[in-house]
Amino acid sequence: SEAWKHHKTVLKQFLAGFTSETSMSLALYTVLHKPLRDHIEQYIPLLTKLNEVLKEGSEKDVVTSAIKEYVKLKSFIHQVLDEACFTKSLWESLGCKFTDMLCVPERRLLEDSKNLHISASTNRSDRILLFDDVLVLIQGNSFQSFDLKLVWVDENCSEKSAPGLYGLRIITPEETFFLSAKDLQIKAVWQWKLNQAVRQALNGKRDFPLWGQTGEGSEPPSCRFFTYVFRLEGKFKSASYEGEWHEGKPHGKGTLKWRDGRNHVGDFKEGLEHGFGICLVPRRSQDRYDCYKCHWYEGKMRGYGICEYGNDMVYKGYFKENVRQGFGILENLSAENPFKYTGQWENDKKNGYGVWEDKDRGERYIGTWLNDHKHGQGIVVTQSGVCYQRTFHADKMVGSGILLLEDDSVYEGNFTEDLTFVGKGKLSFANGFVLEGTFTNKLGQGLQTHGILNTSNEQLDDRITKAQLGLEEFPVEKRWKGIYDQFLEFIHSGCKEEMEESFTGFHIQTSKELRKSQEYLFCQRGTEDVSWKIEDILEELVQHQGLESLQSYLEKALKSSLHPLGKLLKALTIAFQATYSGIGANRHLLTMAQEEVKYYAKKIWEFYQGLLHLALEQKGQLPAKCVDGETRYVDQKACSVVLPLILPCFYPELFMLYMLYHEREDDLYCQGIVDLSLFPDIKLLEFLDVQKHLWPLKDLTLTTNQRRSLIKDKCFLSATECLQKLITTVDPREKLVILQKTYEEIESTVSRVVEKDYKLPMDDLLPLLMYVVSRAKIQHLGAEIHLIRDLMDPTNQGGLYDFLLTALEVRKCFRVTAA
Repeated sequence: SEAWKHHKTVLKQFLAGFTSETSMSLALYTVLHKPLRDHIEQYIPLLTKLNEVLKEGSEKDVVTSAIKEYVKLKSFIHQVLDEACFTKSLWESLGCKFTDMLCVPERRLLEDSKNLHISASTNRSDRILLFDDVLVLIQGNSFQSFDLKLVWVDENCSEKSAPGLYGLRIITPEETFFLSAKDLQIKAVWQWKLNQAVRQALNGKRDFPLWGQTGEGSEPPSCRFFTYVFRLEGKFKSASYEGEWHEGKPHGKGTLKWRDGRNHVGDFKEGLEHGFGICLVPRRSQDRYDCYKCHWYEGKMRGYGICEYGNDMVYKGYFKENVRQGFGILENLSAENPFKYTGQWENDKKNGYGVWEDKDRGERYIGTWLNDHKHGQGIVVTQSGVCYQRTFHADKMVGSGILLLEDDSVYEGNFTEDLTFVGKGKLSFANGFVLEGTFTNKLGQGLQTHGILNTSNEQLDDRITKAQLGLEEFPVEKRWKGIYDQFLEFIHSGCKEEMEESFTGFHIQTSKELRKSQEYLFCQRGTEDVSWKIEDILEELVQHQGLESLQSYLEKALKSSLHPLGKLLKALTIAFQATYSGIGANRHLLTMAQEEVKYYAKKIWEFYQGLLHLALEQKGQLPAKCVDGETRYVDQKACSVVLPLILPCFYPELFMLYMLYHEREDDLYCQGIVDLSLFPDIKLLEFLDVQKHLWPLKDLTLTTNQRRSLIKDKCFLSATECLQKLITTVDPREKLVILQKTYEEIESTVSRVVEKDYKLPMDDLLPLLMYVVSRAKIQHLGAEIHLIRDLMDPTNQGGLYDFLLTALEVRKCFRVTAA
C-alpha cells in the first residue's frame, strides 16, 4: 500500500479498466492478487497431468515435489487471506480505544481466544489476542502487549496448571504468566502458533509453514539478542538493556544504561550481573564518574576488582556484597594529601590490620583499624628514622608508649603527636646514661625535666638498642588474613575457572590488565598456555610429588602470573613491600619482617597441599597422611622447599633491614678489614697465628724486584674467590654451599702445601678462615651471616653448615685493629 501511494501514475494504468465506483482495495485485489492466485490454481492441475504421463525417474520426482510446493502455497494463501479477514473483523468489533492503539496496517491477527478458547492466569485477562508481532492481554478497559521477540513459550508446566487443564508458561522480560486450555488440541494449536509467530518475528519475515508444520529454522531460539527498556519496579527500572537474552532474562554479554547516567557493561546470568563487568556511576557533586571494573556474583560485586573513583582515588582489592571487603589497596593519586592504605577492609571501611602511608608527612602507620580510624596497637615509622609504638583510639594516641630515636636513645612514657615528652617517662641515652622523671615542655623554655640522671655509664644492652616492635601486638597469622581467606575460598569452591581471576586476581595492577585477563581467561588459548588452565594445573600437580620434581614444578608455578600460587605470591609481595620498603626500612621491624616471610612460605605450602588434595579427590584418590605431626611437617616443608623459592621476591627489603640492624657491627668489621688489608700475606698469616707449615708460600711467585714478605692477595686465592660469590645469590641453601666450598678450597690448599690429605682442626681452621674473610672484603658480612642462620633449613642445624657459620662469626675479632 505504501509503495502504490508513491506511484499513483503507474497505478492508474493498471486500473484503467475500472470505474470510479470500484473500491481501491477491490481494484488492487483484481489486478495484483487474483491473477497470481489463478496462476497457482492453474499450475496444480497442469503439473498433475504432466506427472501422470511421466515415467518413473528423476523428472517425475521433481514434478511431484513441485506439486507439493504449489499445494502448500495455495494453502498458505488461504491461511493469509483468513488472517486478513479475521483482522478486519477484529478492528470492526473492538472499541475505538483499543483500535487506535493496536491497529497497524501491516499487523495481522493469528489467533483470538474467543475463537479458540484459552485463558490466562487467574484474573489476568478477559481476552487474548495473538498478532504476528505482539501478544495482547485485554482486561476490562486496559490491555498489555508483549513484543514477540522477547516472548518464550514453555510447554512443560503441567504441574503448575489447574487439574484438568493443559498449560503453557509464557515468559517475558519482567513477567511470567500461564495460558491454560481444557483441550489438549487447543493447547497444541496455541503452542504452534505462538512458536511460529515468535520465530518469524525474530527472523523479520513471513515464511510458509502450514498448520502443524515448522518453518525455516524450526523452533524459535532460546538465546537471543535484543534491546529492551525495563518499566516495573526493581534495580533495573527505566534502564535500557541491549544484549543477549535467555528464557526472558539478560544472559551473556550485554549493556545496561539508566537515565541518570549509570551504565553497566559485562556478563549477565539469569537476569543479574554475573562475571566480569564495568560499571560507571556518576558523582552528584561533579561532572565525573566512579568506574568499577570488577567481578560480579548474582548481581553484586564480589571478588577482585579495580575502582577508579572520580576524586582521583583508586581502589584495588576485593569486594563482597557491593562493598570493599577483605584485602585491598586505596591510593590517593592527587597532589593534594597523597596517601596509600594497604590492608583489611570490612563493610567498605578500613577494619583490621593495615598499613597507612602519609606521603606529605613522610610517615607510615602499621597497625590495627576500626571503622576508618587508627584504633588499637600501632607502630609509626618516620622518614627521619624515628619510630614509636603506641595505643590509638579513634586516631588519637592514648596511654604511654615506646619511642625509638635515630641516635639509639630510647624513651618510654607519654609523648605528644609532635614527639614531645610529657609526664612521667624514662629516657635511655646511647652512651648508657638514664634519665628518669617527669618531663614538661613550656613555651619558649624548651624541654624540662624533674628526676634522676644515672651516669653509671652502663652500656645499653641489645634488648634496648635493637628493640623489635609489633611481635606480640600483631601475631603473624593475623596480619594479612584477607589475602589468605580469598585463596582459601577459591580452593573450597573447587577452583572453578570462572572464579579464578575473581579470587586470585591481585597480580593484576591496572584496570586495562584486568580487562585483558578476562578476555584471555575465556578465549581460545594456544598450546603454549594449556598447562596453565586450572584443570591442567590440577592434573599436573598429581604428577609432581617427588622432591626434585616438586621443587622444579613449584619454581615454575611461583614465577607464573597465571598459576594460583604465583598469584598468591604476587599479593603477598605487594603487602610486604607496602610495609617494609622505603620509609618502612627500619631496623626495629626486622623480626616482624623475618617471621612474616617464613609464614608466607608456610601458607603457600598449605595452599599447595590444598590444591593437591583437590586434584587427588577429583581423581578418586586420597592424599597420603604425613608421618610426623602436621605442624612440624608443614613448617619443615615450608622452610626447606618453599622459602628458598620465594625469598628473591622479598630479599631487597629484607636484606636492607638486616643491614640496618647489624650496621654498627658491620662498621666495626669493615674497619677491621681495612686495617688487616694493609698487611702483606706473610705478615697477616703471622698476625693471625696461622701455623707456618700451613703457609702456601709456593703460591707466591716473585719477580726480581719483589720480596716474598711484601706480596698481597696471593695466598688462598681460590678460597677467597669462592667466598666472594656469597653475595651473588639470595638463596640460603646456595650461600651455605658456597661456605662449604670455601672450606673445601682452604683444606685443599693446605693438603697441597703439606703434601697429604689434611683435615683441619678448629684451631687451624679459625685463623685460616679469618684470613680468607679478610681478603674477600665482603661488605655487610654480619647481615649475610644472620640472614643465612635465620632462614636456613632447620635440618642443617648442628651439622657442617652450622659449624661453618659459627666459625665465620669469629669475624667479630676483626674489631681489634692491627695496632
